[in-house]
Amino acid sequence: MSKTRFNVKFHEVQQEIGTFYSTVIPAQTLLEICTFDFRKIKENNGVKEFLGIQRPLKMDRVKEIQRFIRTTDGCFPTSIVISVDERCVTLDEEKSELTLHSYEDQIDPEIVIAFRGIATIIDGQHRLKAFEETDINWGLSVNIFVGIDEGTQASIFSKVNLAQTKVNKSLVYDLFALDKGRSPEKTCHEIVVALNSIPESPFFERIKRLGSATEGVFGETLSQATVVKGILPYITKDPMTDRDIGKRIGVFPDRGAADFERRIFYPFFHRTADAEILAILINYFGAVKDKWPDAWANTGKGAILSRTNGFNGLIRFLRDVYLTLTTHPSVISKAQFADVLSRCTITDDQFNPTIFPPGSSGAAELYRQLCETTGIKL
Repeated sequence: MSKTRFNVKFHEVQQEIGTFYSTVIPAQTLLEICTFDFRKIKENNGVKEFLGIQRPLKMDRVKEIQRFIRTTDGCFPTSIVISVDERCVTLDEEKSELTLHSYEDQIDPEIVIAFRGIATIIDGQHRLKAFEETDINWGLSVNIFVGIDEGTQASIFSKVNLAQTKVNKSLVYDLFALDKGRSPEKTCHEIVVALNSIPESPFFERIKRLGSATEGVFGETLSQATVVKGILPYITKDPMTDRDIGKRIGVFPDRGAADFERRIFYPFFHRTADAEILAILINYFGAVKDKWPDAWANTGKGAILSRTNGFNGLIRFLRDVYLTLTTHPSVISKAQFADVLSRCTITDDQFNPTIFPPGSSGAAELYRQLCETTGIKL
């Protein structure tokens, strides 16, 4: 027999938008009572009607969240927001208890609201959908609006999503420093901190640690997030899984020679030789700095080489150079990198926005020219 009611304790919350009820509901129960009200267009006698409030589900995002909730980091502290038909809610203010239930009209027997589908998701559809086809049944924080019309639902959805500010990715990577276990992100963060703080590093005081300029420091041309994102793919193809391995097991597997060709820094990470990754980066970019001293020193308007475009093109080229110089994990010297770069015919004054325009196209063009002029096959 299917469930027809569910009791839960609540806290009443009053805000400008109105009153809602804050509670905790098991994920599988929430899936049972909720419908996904997607935004769609329906033709009605030649008139287009726009129905629903939610954006269509992105299944890649759902799968990514599903993977996340299976890791040791899995958590959803923020609330899912739903709306429930007022006929399907009974409040006991004295006990602070809320009952969600099916509805059958006492006068018109054709008016029936089944328990399955009494609620509509206003915000949190991807998070909730991730629990489908799993046996995971976390208690989820839920805010319940009762008896609000579709216009109000849409208003809440749009205001909540409009007001949300994306978290600065540099800050996110910086916070990995607080992790107790090893992870690719934490290693990348520590390497970036070292690159920015060691005087002999070509990136000395060039990196904006939290994504914004450091007071009293001039010439910071790269965000921490940019540098981390450049290094990270050379350590892992799946940061979430490797982060979970670090927390659950603490020992990372040997992934062999085939993986090394894609992830040149993983063998060092595997054996906790992060200092050797740092040495390779200092040697490589040190050779870049020596090859194009004027372009590297230029941090003003129109600078390319030491900014995001230049870094993205150079870090992409690093693997190609590295694999031409060695077939096994080892620290390549600055002189070895310099020998390859000496074949490049790009001059300092060519590092400008005309030849290497802003955006991914400029980075791709730099990578192409580096490969072509040094004789390294694309």
